[in-house]
Amino acid sequence: MDQWSVTASARFARTVDLPGRGRTVVWDHPGPRRAATLVLLHGVTLTAELNWFGVVATLRRRYRVVTLDLPGHGDGLPCRRPFTLEDCADDIAATAGALGIDRFIPVGYSMGGFVAQLLWRRHPHRVAGLVLCATARTVWDSALEQGVSFVLPSVAHAIRWLPGADRLGADVLGSSLLDRDSDRVAREWALAQMRRTSLYTALAAMQASCGFASHRWIGLVDVPNAVVVTGDDRIVPARRQRDLARAMPGCAVHEIAGGHGVFLSSPGVLADALLRACDSVAGSVAGAVVRGSGRVADGQVQTDAGPGLTAS
Repeated sequence: MDQWSVTASARFARTVDLPGRGRTVVWDHPGPRRAATLVLLHGVTLTAELNWFGVVATLRRRYRVVTLDLPGHGDGLPCRRPFTLEDCADDIAATAGALGIDRFIPVGYSMGGFVAQLLWRRHPHRVAGLVLCATARTVWDSALEQGVSFVLPSVAHAIRWLPGADRLGADVLGSSLLDRDSDRVAREWALAQMRRTSLYTALAAMQASCGFASHRWIGLVDVPNAVVVTGDDRIVPARRQRDLARAMPGCAVHEIAGGHGVFLSSPGVLADALLRACDSVAGSVAGAVVRGSGRVADGQVQTDAGPGLTAS
């Protein structure tokens, strides 16, 4: 857990004030000169530190890496009511603008993958490519399953005043989201991170995730893209992740062994896969610096000097 702890990353932290939205903390890890920028988006109930502690050091060898907590999570912006993924996407775009980032590659994990897809749809001028991990076009399929999502806000409202509800909720959610083979110390640290998000916000974010669907438009993606498939995932089945990859033109697929909690149980495996995925999108090879403009052909990024990313 000390690969990327709060202490280790403190020198990269900066507070950003967004008029009309609030204040958030951003960790801005510089990469090589003129490197492409990655913005890492975590999953529901997680924090940036928890989801990405094991991958930042690897990614920043070749990229500028920006991480932040999504609204209502950890040190993120205040949570609006209702919680919507569209608001999350708009907040990320606004944060990028405040940091002077013209275009970037969203790297989204689980719910963060939904936000990344919406970033492309709502703010195409900012999105140079997409890297999606442990995510899909939708989480649930049937009308019955969709109906279950509608009761979550009522449940959250009923239990939000119970003593210890946030701790209990984090433990329950953690038991379902984290892989069973995570070691005890790592699991306790992860649960402590998850308790930084209120149970009300966690359930509202889960409801928003359950209502997400990109079937009708994800096939129109016109930027280089890649999917990292977590092959043993119980939360977002691998078949749905592969369906997402098949739906996007020219998608590069990188499959790994691991469940939805692979960021905790095997962070090195995730880091290596994400680096390959980011390289396949950005057009990097063997540590080369990416810059300039590029085009997509036959599912691969062909570059003159890179994929048209503006470093800042």
